Amino acid sequence: MTPGFPSSTRRALMATAIIAALNPAISTAQAAYPEKPIRLVVPYAPGAAADQLARALGDRIGQAFGQAVIVDNRAGAGGTLGADNVAKSPADGYSLVLGTDASHATNLYLTKRFPYDPVKNFTPVAPVAVNHIVLVVHPSLPIKTVSELIAYAKAHPQALSFGSSGNGSAHHLAGELLIEKTGIRMVHVPYKGGGPAMTDLLGNSIPLLFASLATAKPYIDSGKVRALAVVEDKRFPGLPNVSTIGETVPGYAISSWFAIFGPAGLPQAVVAKLNAEINKALAQPALREILERSGMSAMGGKPSDLTTLVKSELAEREKLVKGAGIEPE
Repeated sequence: MTPGFPSSTRRALMATAIIAALNPAISTAQAAYPEKPIRLVVPYAPGAAADQLARALGDRIGQAFGQAVIVDNRAGAGGTLGADNVAKSPADGYSLVLGTDASHATNLYLTKRFPYDPVKNFTPVAPVAVNHIVLVVHPSLPIKTVSELIAYAKAHPQALSFGSSGNGSAHHLAGELLIEKTGIRMVHVPYKGGGPAMTDLLGNSIPLLFASLATAKPYIDSGKVRALAVVEDKRFPGLPNVSTIGETVPGYAISSWFAIFGPAGLPQAVVAKLNAEINKALAQPALREILERSGMSAMGGKPSDLTTLVKSELAEREKLVKGAGIEPE
């Protein structure tokens, strides 16, 4: 026993001594991070835009760290299954997820029993890229601008339908936002993925489609579809002559994005190391060129930027989903 101190004080002193003894070991471990391969979960199938991005980014981060970044594809539930896997993984920096606006915003309002909290159950690491969405039409439609689209829709109420990659997808919500901002009427036609939707647009089964630029660009370049506008607040560098919808419709902007998250409680020293290397990689012209060819633009930024993005997207997506009358399943 330690004389002269009450038992409660002795316990407090012992706890302080233990923490002090452990801190150097913890600091050393964090300083040495990473000491083994990092698992980067992609919550989509191999070959998708997210998968391409993860592999290109992972290669560069791995080279910088001297450790492999292993891409782990865990597709399902629109990105939810893969994100949930990382949320339940140890917060040591060796399990990360390439999250999206779907996995960390929209899906919360599409599922009755959502398995995680997009804010509380994750540590934001860095925004990574915008996955651009473009509004394209069949060439037979006598519409070449957003203004002409609005005028045509008002002159022909409910004559227009628009396709998307599925109910609640960013492509679907882009159409719903256009309806909300302009008061026009269009019928939504959901598909199980952007590929089948594009097939029907090419066959003139649907007149309009909100699609990922990665899917649409080959057909835009060949003249098989006509690009009216992109849905983000800025023009896409790879299509500088294609306007944004917001240039015609004030206040219109929506985006689909990718970002790196870790489980809640990820040590800040680890977050700082990851964030620094991700931003360095995204600044490389070679990587930015790869992204542009795939219909994406590099983002980058601080963890706090990602926190702000997620919170704003949660509020916006809740409004859009409810406004569109989409019921959670």
